[in-house]
Amino acid sequence: MEKIKVGVLGAGTMGSGIAQVAAQSGHHVVLVENNKNALDKAKNNLEKIFHRMVEKGKWTSDFANAAYGRITFTQDLNDFNGCGLVIEAIVENIDIKHQVFRAIEAIVGKECILASNTSSLSIASIGAVLSEPSRVIGIHFFNPAPLMPLVEIIPAVQTSDLVTAQATTIIKSWEKVTVLAKDTPGFIVNRVARPFYGEALRIYEEGIADFATIDWAMTELGGFRMGPFTLMDYIGNDINYTVTETVFAAFYYDPRYKPSFTQKRHAEAGYLGRKSGRGYYDYTEGSESPKPVQNTALGEQIKNRILAMLMNEAIDALFLNIASKEDIDLAMTKGVNYPKGLLQWAEEVGLAIVLEQLTTLQTEYGEDRYRPSPLLKRMVQAGKTHF
Repeated sequence: MEKIKVGVLGAGTMGSGIAQVAAQSGHHVVLVENNKNALDKAKNNLEKIFHRMVEKGKWTSDFANAAYGRITFTQDLNDFNGCGLVIEAIVENIDIKHQVFRAIEAIVGKECILASNTSSLSIASIGAVLSEPSRVIGIHFFNPAPLMPLVEIIPAVQTSDLVTAQATTIIKSWEKVTVLAKDTPGFIVNRVARPFYGEALRIYEEGIADFATIDWAMTELGGFRMGPFTLMDYIGNDINYTVTETVFAAFYYDPRYKPSFTQKRHAEAGYLGRKSGRGYYDYTEGSESPKPVQNTALGEQIKNRILAMLMNEAIDALFLNIASKEDIDLAMTKGVNYPKGLLQWAEEVGLAIVLEQLTTLQTEYGEDRYRPSPLLKRMVQAGKTHF
C-alpha cells in the first residue's frame, strides 16, 4: 500500500502521539501547531521518546532516526498541501473546528480525507461547513495514542462509504484495532463507560461506601485495572466532569447520564486529581492512602450495581445500532481495558439476573436512570440467553 502524506493539526499529547504512530508506520507526517512553545515541546518530547525506544531495545537507531526524520514540525497550515489524510486534534470547540476545517479544505486536494479526533462533538456538524462534507470522518484515538490499540472510526451521515473504507484501511495498517461507531454522543466508549463513574459517585453520595472501598470492590472483585475514583483522578476531574456534562446535554438530559454534584464540587475546588496533587485522594508527598472496608458482601453489592448499569448501557448501544456486538465488546476491552466485553459478561452473569438487578433499582428509586434497555427485556421475555 502506498504511504500517503499524513497531516496532524495540534501538537498536544494526542496530536503528537498520532504523529508518532503515523511516522513509525512509514508515513511522511506534517505536524502543525500555531503555538511555537507547544510545537517545540512536542519536537523535544518525540525526540526523547524515539531515543528511549532505542535504549529499551524496541527499535534500532536507524529505524528511530528514519521515523523521526519523517516528521515535519511547522506552524503553517499550507504545509498540509499534498496530504492524503489530515487528522485534527485540537480543542473541543465546534466554532474553532469549523474555522480550521474550512481553512484545511482550501489547501488540500479533493481526494484528501479530513478527520477529527473529537471524543464528544458531532462529525456531521464538523463536516456541514465544507463544500465536500463526504470526505469528513471521525478517527478517535485513545490516550496515549502510541500505546492504546483501539481507534473508533465514526462516519457522519454525509461521509461516503469509500472514505470510511479508506480511513479504516489506513488506521489498520498502523497496527490499530478499529471499531465502527454511529455518529452519536460519546460514540461507543465514552457513552458505554459513563456508569463506571456516575454510579460509583451515586453509591458514594448515598453513604453506602467511601472512595477507597468502591475502588477496592471494582478492582479486587470486578477485575478492573483501576477503580472509578482512581481513574477519575488519573483522567482529571475537570475533564471527566466536562465529558459527562457534554454527554448529558447531548442526550437531551437523559437522567441515565446525569452528572454528579460531588464531582462538580471537586472540580470547582481545584481537586482535579493527580495533576493538582489532590482529587478524591491526596497525592501530596507523605500522605497515606485510605484503607478500604474489605467486606465481601458490601463489595459484591457495589460491583453488581455498577456492572448492571454498564451492561445495560452496552445492551442499549446494541439496541440502538450504535455498533455491532463484536465492536462494542472490542471497544471496551481494547479502549478502556475492561476485563471482559460487557455483552459477553452479561451473557455469563445471566440476562435475567441483570434485568432483575435493574428492575429492583428502578422500583426502589423510581428513577428513569435505572430503566432496563428494551432489548434486554425482550431477550429475557423470549427466553434468549445470547445476543
